[in-house]
Amino acid sequence: MRVILFEGQVESGQTVRVVQGDLTQEPVDAIVNAANGHLMHGGGVAGAISRRGGPSIQRESTTWVREHGAVRTGSAAITGAGNLACRYVIHAVGPVWQGDGTEPAALASAVRCALDLAEEYGLQSVSLPGISSGIFGFPKPLCAQVITRAVCEWFANHPQSAVQEVNACNIDARTANLFAEEAKRQLGAEW
Repeated sequence: MRVILFEGQVESGQTVRVVQGDLTQEPVDAIVNAANGHLMHGGGVAGAISRRGGPSIQRESTTWVREHGAVRTGSAAITGAGNLACRYVIHAVGPVWQGDGTEPAALASAVRCALDLAEEYGLQSVSLPGISSGIFGFPKPLCAQVITRAVCEWFANHPQSAVQEVNACNIDARTANLFAEEAKRQLGAEW
């Protein structure tokens, strides 16, 4: 079940939304996969996307890596979405948490690269999870802060973008609530 925990608009009118629900069922043009650099979709969010979307997502991902090399941390790649309701899967590679201070910038870069791809493909709506906050160990409160800030800054720098809606979508209540609290704080919204 999809539950909207927060919805607000940035100055340019673009929408930031926080959803608790299944990312693989989001009614958007593209979902963002929390990927590893080799785009091997075995577990976590990536595994769920691959299972729900079917084998074509892994085939396209393997071809992408063969043709371009591994996806660098802080960047992204795009494939079709197989059997998913969305049209594309954007595979964003966030950092593995080491505690060395470089992780927030790398995570923000992964979000910007994912949104740049959405813009390049003329997409209007994107849903993304708490990239790096699962098995990569990025602290969830900091993840919510960095991702929300990166989305808001990207919108501020792209007010005329085709991208009009970005949803932070997480299936677990704790992560979804952290994102909702952070969105309220950053967007100054009463919700």
